[in-house]
Amino acid sequence: MSVETTSAESETVRKILTATGDTWAVVGLSSNRSRAAYGVAAVLQRFGKRIVPVHPKAETVHGEQGYASLADIPFPVDVVDVFVNSEHAGQVADEAVAVGAKAVWFQLGVIDEAAYDRTRKAGLDMIMDRCPAIEIPRLG
Repeated sequence: MSVETTSAESETVRKILTATGDTWAVVGLSSNRSRAAYGVAAVLQRFGKRIVPVHPKAETVHGEQGYASLADIPFPVDVVDVFVNSEHAGQVADEAVAVGAKAVWFQLGVIDEAAYDRTRKAGLDMIMDRCPAIEIPRLG
């Protein structure tokens, strides 16, 4: 298994949440209030992050214009937060690399070891199977 050790992973979590940048593309975010992405995006906003909804419907969510894909976003994104099934997550990670993101964050339950390895080899920070809405309040 290639996932970082707990200590190194904790440092990567801190780095992404505090130093990587404040523009977060949230892949899978729609206006459906019952979905986890909706609540997590609200928490990210409360902590000063600019969220960018990425969903085929390209809906405006939490006051932010949505886009159908990462490639459609006309400005740089720092972090790509992934709320899609594990079997689709690797493609999203590859798109994150292609658009020049600095980090990829796979949400709880989103696991793809090969994508993790590719993303790290491409020079991006990567977190897998964790939630920033849980982690960010722990930073203090």
